[in-house]
Amino acid sequence: MKQVVQNYKSGELAVLDVPVPGCKPGGVLVRSAYSLISTGTELMKVSEAGMSMLGKARSRPDQVAKVVQSMATNGVPATYRKVMGKLDSYTPLGYSLCGVVEQVGAGIDDVKVGDLVACAGNEHALHAELNWVPKNLYTPVPDGLAPRHAAFGTVGSIALQGVRQGESRLGEVALVIGLGLIGQLVVQLLTASGVRVVGADPDPARCELAERLGAAACGDPASAAVEAAVAELTGGHGVDQVYLAAGGGTNQPVELAARLCRDRGRVVDIGKCRLDLPWNAYYEKELDVRFSRSYGPGRYDPEYELEGRDYPIGYVRWTERRNLACFLDLVARGRVDVAPLVSHVADFDDAVETYQSLKDGELKAVAVLFRYREQAVEAEAPAVDVPAVKVKPHPVRAAKTPVRLAFVGAGNYATSMLLPHLAGRDGVDLSTVVTTTALSAANAKRKFGFADATTDLDAVLGDKSIDAVFVVTRHSSHAELTRRALLAGKAVFVEKPLALTEDELAGVLAAVEESGNDRLQVGFNRRFAPLLQEARQRFGARTGPANLRYLVNAGRLQQGSWYLQQGTEGSRFAGEGGHFIDTASWLLDADPVSVYAVATSGNEDVQVVLRYPDGSTASISYVTTGAPGFPKETLDLVADGKVLRFDDFVRASLYFDGTVGRKKWVSSRLPKARDKGQNAELAAFVKAVRTGGPMPVPLESLVATTAATLAVRAGLAGSAPVTLARAR
Repeated sequence: MKQVVQNYKSGELAVLDVPVPGCKPGGVLVRSAYSLISTGTELMKVSEAGMSMLGKARSRPDQVAKVVQSMATNGVPATYRKVMGKLDSYTPLGYSLCGVVEQVGAGIDDVKVGDLVACAGNEHALHAELNWVPKNLYTPVPDGLAPRHAAFGTVGSIALQGVRQGESRLGEVALVIGLGLIGQLVVQLLTASGVRVVGADPDPARCELAERLGAAACGDPASAAVEAAVAELTGGHGVDQVYLAAGGGTNQPVELAARLCRDRGRVVDIGKCRLDLPWNAYYEKELDVRFSRSYGPGRYDPEYELEGRDYPIGYVRWTERRNLACFLDLVARGRVDVAPLVSHVADFDDAVETYQSLKDGELKAVAVLFRYREQAVEAEAPAVDVPAVKVKPHPVRAAKTPVRLAFVGAGNYATSMLLPHLAGRDGVDLSTVVTTTALSAANAKRKFGFADATTDLDAVLGDKSIDAVFVVTRHSSHAELTRRALLAGKAVFVEKPLALTEDELAGVLAAVEESGNDRLQVGFNRRFAPLLQEARQRFGARTGPANLRYLVNAGRLQQGSWYLQQGTEGSRFAGEGGHFIDTASWLLDADPVSVYAVATSGNEDVQVVLRYPDGSTASISYVTTGAPGFPKETLDLVADGKVLRFDDFVRASLYFDGTVGRKKWVSSRLPKARDKGQNAELAAFVKAVRTGGPMPVPLESLVATTAATLAVRAGLAGSAPVTLARAR
């Protein structure tokens, strides 16, 4: 299928061929009929992409701050790869469309194939021929409403949410500053609510359009006309509400709002304009400044948007989905007229030229629609049932045969930490990348040289030419995808965690037993880090028990991160803790026999104590409340009169009995970046697959580490040590 994309690094716009997205449970696959260009939001994004790197940095200081923090934590090279990987990727455009349901996912019963729906979301209602849309981001289109008008649903919801934030009342007077697409819709919604409206915009054509659509008066904000109209309609008191629907870098809108708003009036920011509030003006009138967050309650909440968990109507009357349905109803009943807003309808194939015309100013438009050509619905490919293939453990392969790899998932970790080490490696063929979103697969194919990109996992598992499958998806899918790949006879590299529950772990082991295929590696990369390996070698063999102390300064996650979805993705420690348990067990050369865990309120900071067969102990402090400038991982190993200190993959030192305060060995500061072992780990995995030799980490160790990680949850619940039955 085709999709409009942009490379944020170069600014290039393209209509790209990408795989068809899969129809996941909890949503529907929609074939687009019309999608709407937001001439404000989207053109701002297009313009930013055309800036220099310095210009991009100036326009997004929030992202610059994140980059600086990442450099302090992960080093300059790793941060550079991560940032450039994101910049030099195709990103989608669009967030408002109307289309026909082509396929219905499991759990959906409110629409059927062939129904017309309006869709929202900058990840799900894209300028693409097909989109997968979760339940709370689509709504059926009322009978009789034209698809081209239903495509306004999302931008209409944005305007509607802004009006709700203003709490307008019958008979009040409002000022709308900025008469672009959102401003024009706000004017109509206020008028339909019995509010008299004054509009302000420097474009005479937009002022005239707003007056035709119901505004009492409009004019240039720099002229006296707007102020005079406000004085006449309000008896000199000022407007009850001001809606900021303007963009740009001028502070004029907020200054005008303060001047024309009444005492204790409301100012609602809907657009993205400069907000240097003049303190005296806002203080003296005690103005109520409010922000309108996109389409309404539910926005940016993954449980609402992705998992379909609705808010009870008794507590949240107007959600994203209910706003979307409400706006479409207003349009269907003629209370809002979007037809005069359509300045241009372009064929989808001409998307690049259309964006360029808008950017260059050749096309003057309030709203532009993409029209998709009618296509015959392709027959759905039959599902491929992967049989439980019996294979001998450690199958032998010719050493010179290239290892053909498939990746399931192409997110940030895969593209910044794994694929750069595999692309171009001798003896490796990147065969296929599988994702649920078409564009991420296409990006990975272009950047890393995959031969194919698809959303069809069954076809990949059924491809006998593929030797190994990398599972680099969200935590909740790891165990099931690993189980299926093992049953298909593939060697499997799965990022941590291997499983989130005991049942999931049992399912993976059942697949190993059923298939005879134990070719499994979990991404516990730290044991492969060169500096840590050298430190372990310098420490030497132990004769007595050891004490190991491991501080993990994990830091807080950004609001909205999927790592916070504990209901589906497990706790942070469940997802990441295996790294540190594996490192401790590797350094102590044993698997733990018991786990004791305690946590602070909310289980954010976790203290884990592991006991080993020879009496050694390891304590892991996993904290989220530390200073972000402190190193992420520091480790001390004490035994036999020796102390090994390891500082965040940058410096290691060894103190030895008899040196009286002197260090026996100190590593040189690494000249480049923190090497956490990914490259060596991947080399070992590829070698094992190519030669048929043992996997880099024994299966028993992977299982023991996973079981210990799972035992932390049980320990927190029971407040007592948990004994592990499977010990080496």
